[in-house]
Amino acid sequence: MRAILLSLILLPVCAAAAAQTPPETQAPSPPPAAPSNASPPTLDTVLVAGEQPGPGLWKVTRRDSDHVLWILGTQAPLPKTLSWRSDEVEKIIAQSQEVLTDAQADVKIGFFRTMFLLPAALSAKKNADGATLKQVLPPDLYARWLPLKERYLGKDDGVERLRPILAANELYSKAIGKSGMTNKNALWPVIEKIAKQHRVSIREIEVEIPVDNARQAIDDFKSTAGQLDIDCLATTIQRLETDLGAMRARANAWAIGDLEKLKSLPYPDQRSVCLNALAANANLREKLADARKRLQTEWIEAAEAALWDNPSTFAVLPISELVNADGRLATMRKKGYVVEEPQ
Repeated sequence: MRAILLSLILLPVCAAAAAQTPPETQAPSPPPAAPSNASPPTLDTVLVAGEQPGPGLWKVTRRDSDHVLWILGTQAPLPKTLSWRSDEVEKIIAQSQEVLTDAQADVKIGFFRTMFLLPAALSAKKNADGATLKQVLPPDLYARWLPLKERYLGKDDGVERLRPILAANELYSKAIGKSGMTNKNALWPVIEKIAKQHRVSIREIEVEIPVDNARQAIDDFKSTAGQLDIDCLATTIQRLETDLGAMRARANAWAIGDLEKLKSLPYPDQRSVCLNALAANANLREKLADARKRLQTEWIEAAEAALWDNPSTFAVLPISELVNADGRLATMRKKGYVVEEPQ
Protein backbone atom coordinates (compact mmCIF):
# COMPACT_ATOMS: atom_id res chain seq x y z
CA MET A 1 0.00 0.00 0.00
CA ARG A 2 2.88 2.29 0.71
CA ALA A 3 4.05 1.86 -2.88
CA ILE A 4 0.66 3.00 -4.17
CA LEU A 5 0.89 6.27 -2.31
CA LEU A 6 4.50 6.92 -3.23
CA SER A 7 3.80 6.27 -6.91
CA LEU A 8 1.29 9.09 -6.82
CA ILE A 9 2.59 11.83 -4.62
CA LEU A 10 6.21 11.38 -5.67
CA LEU A 11 5.67 10.74 -9.36
CA PRO A 12 7.41 13.95 -10.44
CA VAL A 13 10.50 13.14 -8.40
CA CYS A 14 10.70 9.61 -9.75
CA ALA A 15 10.20 10.92 -13.26
CA ALA A 16 13.02 13.37 -12.73
CA ALA A 17 15.30 10.52 -11.83
CA ALA A 18 14.38 8.66 -14.97
CA ALA A 19 14.23 11.61 -17.37
CA GLN A 20 17.17 11.77 -19.72
CA THR A 21 16.32 15.12 -21.25
CA PRO A 22 14.72 18.14 -19.57
CA PRO A 23 11.07 18.74 -20.45
CA GLU A 24 9.90 21.91 -22.05
CA THR A 25 8.46 24.33 -19.53
CA GLN A 26 5.91 25.78 -21.91
CA ALA A 27 2.75 23.96 -22.90
CA PRO A 28 3.53 21.39 -25.59
CA SER A 29 2.05 21.56 -29.05
CA PRO A 30 -1.00 19.31 -29.53
CA PRO A 31 -0.08 15.68 -30.11
CA PRO A 32 -0.20 14.63 -33.75
CA ALA A 33 -3.40 13.15 -35.04
CA ALA A 34 -3.67 9.45 -35.61
CA PRO A 35 -2.56 8.16 -38.98
CA SER A 36 -5.44 7.56 -41.35
CA ASN A 37 -6.96 4.10 -40.92
CA ALA A 38 -4.86 3.64 -37.80
CA SER A 39 -4.64 0.05 -36.58
CA PRO A 40 -2.62 -1.74 -33.93
CA PRO A 41 1.07 -1.67 -34.86
CA THR A 42 2.73 -4.54 -36.63
CA LEU A 43 6.16 -5.65 -35.44
CA ASP A 44 8.40 -6.68 -38.32
CA THR A 45 11.68 -6.51 -36.41
CA VAL A 46 12.68 -9.83 -34.85
CA LEU A 47 14.30 -9.32 -31.45
CA VAL A 48 17.74 -10.78 -30.87
CA ALA A 49 18.06 -13.56 -28.32
CA GLY A 50 20.81 -15.29 -26.41
CA GLU A 51 24.10 -13.88 -25.20
CA GLN A 52 24.99 -10.47 -26.68
CA PRO A 53 27.86 -8.05 -25.92
CA GLY A 54 26.09 -4.68 -26.01
CA PRO A 55 27.93 -1.54 -27.13
CA GLY A 56 31.52 -0.55 -26.48
CA LEU A 57 32.47 1.81 -23.68
CA TRP A 58 32.82 5.58 -23.60
CA LYS A 59 36.16 6.75 -22.25
CA VAL A 60 36.59 9.93 -20.18
CA THR A 61 40.01 11.20 -19.08
CA ARG A 62 41.57 14.25 -17.49
CA ARG A 63 43.96 16.15 -19.71
CA ASP A 64 46.62 16.17 -16.99
CA SER A 65 46.30 12.53 -15.93
CA ASP A 66 46.06 8.97 -17.20
CA HIS A 67 43.11 8.23 -14.88
CA VAL A 68 40.13 6.85 -16.81
CA LEU A 69 36.36 6.76 -16.35
CA TRP A 70 34.77 4.03 -18.47
CA ILE A 71 31.02 4.41 -19.12
CA LEU A 72 28.58 1.78 -20.35
CA GLY A 73 25.53 3.23 -22.10
CA THR A 74 22.36 1.47 -21.00
CA GLN A 75 19.23 1.10 -23.10
CA ALA A 76 15.57 0.60 -22.30
CA PRO A 77 13.61 -1.26 -23.34
CA LEU A 78 15.68 -4.35 -24.20
CA PRO A 79 14.67 -7.81 -25.47
CA LYS A 80 13.35 -10.06 -22.71
CA THR A 81 15.36 -12.94 -24.13
CA LEU A 82 18.66 -11.06 -24.05
CA SER A 83 21.47 -12.46 -21.95
CA TRP A 84 24.09 -9.74 -21.67
CA ARG A 85 27.73 -10.65 -21.31
CA SER A 86 30.70 -8.43 -22.16
CA ASP A 87 34.25 -9.67 -21.69
CA GLU A 88 35.45 -6.06 -22.10
CA VAL A 89 33.24 -4.86 -19.25
CA GLU A 90 34.30 -7.70 -16.97
CA LYS A 91 37.97 -7.03 -17.63
CA ILE A 92 37.67 -3.28 -16.98
CA ILE A 93 35.63 -3.71 -13.79
CA ALA A 94 38.21 -6.19 -12.50
CA GLN A 95 40.94 -3.60 -13.06
CA SER A 96 38.97 -0.70 -11.56
CA GLN A 97 38.91 0.69 -8.06
CA GLU A 98 35.27 1.82 -8.08
CA VAL A 99 31.94 1.33 -9.86
CA LEU A 100 29.49 4.26 -10.03
CA THR A 101 25.75 3.73 -10.27
CA ASP A 102 23.49 6.15 -12.06
CA ALA A 103 21.98 8.78 -9.76
CA GLN A 104 18.75 7.73 -8.06
CA ALA A 105 16.18 9.60 -6.01
CA ASP A 106 15.75 8.31 -2.45
CA VAL A 107 12.34 9.51 -1.29
CA LYS A 108 11.81 10.02 2.44
CA ILE A 109 8.32 9.85 3.90
CA GLY A 110 7.14 8.35 7.16
CA PHE A 111 5.33 5.00 7.13
CA PHE A 112 2.51 6.03 9.48
CA ARG A 113 1.94 9.23 7.53
CA THR A 114 1.77 7.09 4.41
CA MET A 115 -0.91 4.85 5.88
CA PHE A 116 -2.93 7.82 7.13
CA LEU A 117 -2.96 9.45 3.70
CA LEU A 118 -3.65 6.32 1.67
CA PRO A 119 -7.35 7.09 0.98
CA ALA A 120 -6.46 10.54 -0.35
CA ALA A 121 -3.76 9.03 -2.54
CA LEU A 122 -6.12 6.46 -3.98
CA SER A 123 -8.61 9.18 -4.91
CA ALA A 124 -5.81 11.10 -6.66
CA LYS A 125 -5.42 8.22 -9.11
CA LYS A 126 -8.92 8.67 -10.49
CA ASN A 127 -10.66 11.28 -12.59
CA ALA A 128 -12.75 13.86 -10.77
CA ASP A 129 -16.33 12.89 -9.89
CA GLY A 130 -15.72 9.28 -10.93
CA ALA A 131 -15.53 10.16 -14.62
CA THR A 132 -14.30 7.53 -17.09
CA LEU A 133 -11.78 8.01 -19.88
CA LYS A 134 -14.66 7.91 -22.35
CA GLN A 135 -16.09 10.98 -20.64
CA VAL A 136 -12.75 12.76 -20.25
CA LEU A 137 -11.07 12.16 -23.61
CA PRO A 138 -12.07 13.67 -26.97
CA PRO A 139 -14.04 11.06 -28.99
CA ASP A 140 -11.33 10.61 -31.64
CA LEU A 141 -8.64 10.02 -29.01
CA TYR A 142 -10.82 7.57 -27.12
CA ALA A 143 -11.39 5.68 -30.38
CA ARG A 144 -7.60 5.32 -30.71
CA TRP A 145 -7.27 4.27 -27.06
CA LEU A 146 -9.73 1.37 -27.30
CA PRO A 147 -7.86 -0.97 -29.70
CA LEU A 148 -4.58 -0.42 -27.83
CA LYS A 149 -6.29 -1.04 -24.50
CA GLU A 150 -7.86 -4.25 -25.84
CA ARG A 151 -4.56 -5.46 -27.24
CA TYR A 152 -2.31 -4.68 -24.28
CA LEU A 153 -4.57 -4.36 -21.22
CA GLY A 154 -7.35 -6.78 -22.09
CA LYS A 155 -10.49 -6.51 -19.97
CA ASP A 156 -8.95 -4.31 -17.29
CA ASP A 157 -11.89 -1.93 -16.88
CA GLY A 158 -10.33 -0.35 -13.79
CA VAL A 159 -7.96 1.56 -16.03
CA GLU A 160 -10.96 3.38 -17.53
CA ARG A 161 -11.32 5.41 -14.32
CA LEU A 162 -7.65 6.35 -14.04
CA ARG A 163 -6.42 9.80 -14.85
CA PRO A 164 -5.04 9.91 -18.43
CA ILE A 165 -1.44 10.30 -17.25
CA LEU A 166 -1.70 7.12 -15.16
CA ALA A 167 -3.60 5.25 -17.87
CA ALA A 168 -0.75 6.18 -20.23
CA ASN A 169 1.77 4.64 -17.85
CA GLU A 170 -0.24 1.40 -17.57
CA LEU A 171 -0.68 1.16 -21.34
CA TYR A 172 2.97 1.81 -22.15
CA SER A 173 4.26 -0.65 -19.56
CA LYS A 174 2.03 -3.48 -20.78
CA ALA A 175 2.71 -2.72 -24.44
CA ILE A 176 6.45 -3.00 -23.91
CA GLY A 177 6.04 -6.36 -22.16
CA LYS A 178 3.71 -7.81 -24.78
CA SER A 179 6.08 -6.72 -27.55
CA GLY A 180 8.84 -8.98 -26.25
CA MET A 181 10.74 -6.24 -24.44
CA THR A 182 11.32 -5.16 -20.86
CA ASN A 183 12.17 -1.91 -19.09
CA LYS A 184 13.71 -3.90 -16.24
CA ASN A 185 17.38 -3.15 -15.72
CA ALA A 186 18.92 -6.52 -16.57
CA LEU A 187 22.46 -5.11 -16.76
CA TRP A 188 22.99 -3.91 -13.21
CA PRO A 189 22.78 -7.35 -11.52
CA VAL A 190 25.52 -8.57 -13.86
CA ILE A 191 27.70 -5.51 -13.19
CA GLU A 192 27.14 -5.78 -9.44
CA LYS A 193 28.03 -9.48 -9.45
CA ILE A 194 31.28 -8.84 -11.34
CA ALA A 195 32.22 -5.99 -8.99
CA LYS A 196 31.63 -8.16 -5.92
CA GLN A 197 33.57 -11.06 -7.40
CA HIS A 198 36.59 -8.79 -7.87
CA ARG A 199 35.99 -6.88 -4.61
CA VAL A 200 35.56 -3.56 -6.38
CA SER A 201 33.82 -0.83 -4.38
CA ILE A 202 30.34 0.20 -5.58
CA ARG A 203 29.34 3.81 -5.02
CA GLU A 204 25.60 4.24 -5.03
CA ILE A 205 24.74 7.82 -5.92
CA GLU A 206 21.52 8.74 -4.17
CA VAL A 207 19.86 12.09 -3.68
CA GLU A 208 17.55 12.27 -0.69
CA ILE A 209 14.24 13.90 -1.58
CA PRO A 210 12.29 14.74 1.60
CA VAL A 211 8.53 15.08 1.45
CA ASP A 212 7.63 17.48 4.24
CA ASN A 213 3.94 17.77 3.41
CA ALA A 214 2.60 14.61 1.81
CA ARG A 215 -1.02 15.83 1.75
CA GLN A 216 0.05 18.94 -0.13
CA ALA A 217 1.91 16.73 -2.60
CA ILE A 218 -1.30 14.78 -3.22
CA ASP A 219 -3.26 17.99 -3.70
CA ASP A 220 -0.58 19.27 -6.08
CA PHE A 221 -0.86 16.09 -8.13
CA LYS A 222 -4.66 16.38 -8.25
CA SER A 223 -4.38 19.95 -9.52
CA THR A 224 -2.50 18.88 -12.65
CA ALA A 225 -5.57 17.20 -14.17
CA GLY A 226 -6.57 18.87 -17.43
CA GLN A 227 -5.56 19.16 -21.08
CA LEU A 228 -1.87 18.49 -20.42
CA ASP A 229 -2.89 15.29 -18.65
CA ILE A 230 -4.80 14.26 -21.79
CA ASP A 231 -1.85 15.27 -24.00
CA CYS A 232 0.33 12.79 -22.09
CA LEU A 233 -1.97 9.90 -23.01
CA ALA A 234 -2.34 11.18 -26.59
CA THR A 235 1.41 11.27 -27.08
CA THR A 236 1.84 7.82 -25.54
CA ILE A 237 -0.80 6.44 -27.90
CA GLN A 238 0.95 8.11 -30.83
CA ARG A 239 4.24 6.51 -29.86
CA LEU A 240 2.72 3.05 -29.58
CA GLU A 241 0.99 3.49 -32.94
CA THR A 242 4.17 4.49 -34.76
CA ASP A 243 7.32 3.62 -32.80
CA LEU A 244 7.15 0.05 -31.48
CA GLY A 245 9.06 -1.29 -34.47
CA ALA A 246 11.79 1.34 -33.99
CA MET A 247 11.93 0.52 -30.27
CA ARG A 248 12.68 -3.09 -31.15
CA ALA A 249 15.28 -1.97 -33.69
CA ARG A 250 16.95 0.22 -31.03
CA ALA A 251 16.93 -2.68 -28.59
CA ASN A 252 18.60 -4.91 -31.19
CA ALA A 253 21.15 -2.24 -32.10
CA TRP A 254 22.15 -1.90 -28.44
CA ALA A 255 22.41 -5.67 -28.00
CA ILE A 256 24.80 -6.15 -30.91
CA GLY A 257 26.73 -2.94 -30.21
CA ASP A 258 25.68 -1.02 -33.35
CA LEU A 259 26.18 2.55 -32.12
CA GLU A 260 25.70 4.10 -35.56
CA LYS A 261 22.33 2.38 -35.90
CA LEU A 262 21.33 3.66 -32.46
CA LYS A 263 22.23 7.21 -33.45
CA SER A 264 20.38 7.01 -36.75
CA LEU A 265 17.07 5.79 -35.36
CA PRO A 266 14.58 8.48 -34.32
CA TYR A 267 13.93 8.66 -30.59
CA PRO A 268 10.45 10.05 -29.92
CA ASP A 269 9.85 10.17 -26.18
CA GLN A 270 6.49 10.83 -24.59
CA ARG A 271 7.99 11.55 -21.17
CA SER A 272 8.64 15.22 -21.83
CA VAL A 273 4.94 15.77 -22.56
CA CYS A 274 3.91 13.77 -19.49
CA LEU A 275 6.36 15.70 -17.32
CA ASN A 276 4.89 18.94 -18.66
CA ALA A 277 1.54 17.81 -17.28
CA LEU A 278 3.06 17.52 -13.82
CA ALA A 279 4.95 20.78 -14.22
CA ALA A 280 1.64 22.59 -14.65
CA ASN A 281 1.59 22.81 -10.85
CA ALA A 282 4.11 25.34 -9.54
CA ASN A 283 5.08 23.24 -6.51
CA LEU A 284 5.65 20.11 -8.59
CA ARG A 285 7.50 22.11 -11.23
CA GLU A 286 9.90 23.41 -8.59
CA LYS A 287 10.43 19.94 -7.09
CA LEU A 288 10.96 18.46 -10.55
CA ALA A 289 13.59 21.03 -11.53
CA ASP A 290 15.36 20.75 -8.18
CA ALA A 291 15.45 16.94 -8.31
CA ARG A 292 16.84 16.89 -11.85
CA LYS A 293 19.51 19.45 -11.01
CA ARG A 294 20.59 17.61 -7.86
CA LEU A 295 20.67 14.22 -9.58
CA GLN A 296 22.87 15.50 -12.39
CA THR A 297 25.11 17.49 -10.05
CA GLU A 298 25.62 14.55 -7.68
CA TRP A 299 26.60 12.22 -10.51
CA ILE A 300 29.02 14.68 -12.12
CA GLU A 301 30.66 15.43 -8.77
CA ALA A 302 31.05 11.70 -8.10
CA ALA A 303 32.52 11.15 -11.57
CA GLU A 304 35.00 14.00 -11.13
CA ALA A 305 36.06 12.71 -7.71
CA ALA A 306 36.55 9.23 -9.17
CA LEU A 307 38.71 10.60 -11.99
CA TRP A 308 40.85 12.37 -9.41
CA ASP A 309 41.17 9.45 -6.99
CA ASN A 310 41.12 6.27 -9.09
CA PRO A 311 43.33 5.08 -11.94
CA SER A 312 40.23 3.33 -13.33
CA THR A 313 36.49 3.73 -12.64
CA PHE A 314 33.50 2.04 -14.27
CA ALA A 315 30.09 3.77 -14.53
CA VAL A 316 26.70 3.44 -16.21
CA LEU A 317 24.48 6.07 -17.85
CA PRO A 318 21.54 5.87 -20.29
CA ILE A 319 22.94 5.71 -23.81
CA SER A 320 20.53 8.39 -25.04
CA GLU A 321 22.13 10.79 -22.56
CA LEU A 322 25.63 9.89 -23.73
CA VAL A 323 24.80 11.06 -27.25
CA ASN A 324 22.65 14.01 -26.10
CA ALA A 325 24.18 17.45 -26.59
CA ASP A 326 22.79 18.48 -23.17
CA GLY A 327 23.58 15.27 -21.27
CA ARG A 328 25.98 14.70 -18.40
CA LEU A 329 28.75 13.53 -20.71
CA ALA A 330 28.43 16.75 -22.71
CA THR A 331 28.70 18.68 -19.44
CA MET A 332 31.96 16.91 -18.61
CA ARG A 333 33.28 17.68 -22.08
CA LYS A 334 32.50 21.35 -21.52
CA LYS A 335 34.42 21.16 -18.25
CA GLY A 336 37.53 20.19 -20.19
CA TYR A 337 37.54 16.41 -19.91
CA VAL A 338 38.47 14.35 -22.95
CA VAL A 339 35.58 12.16 -24.12
CA GLU A 340 36.07 9.33 -26.61
CA GLU A 341 33.24 7.31 -28.12
CA PRO A 342 33.45 3.53 -28.60
CA GLN A 343 35.28 2.47 -31.72
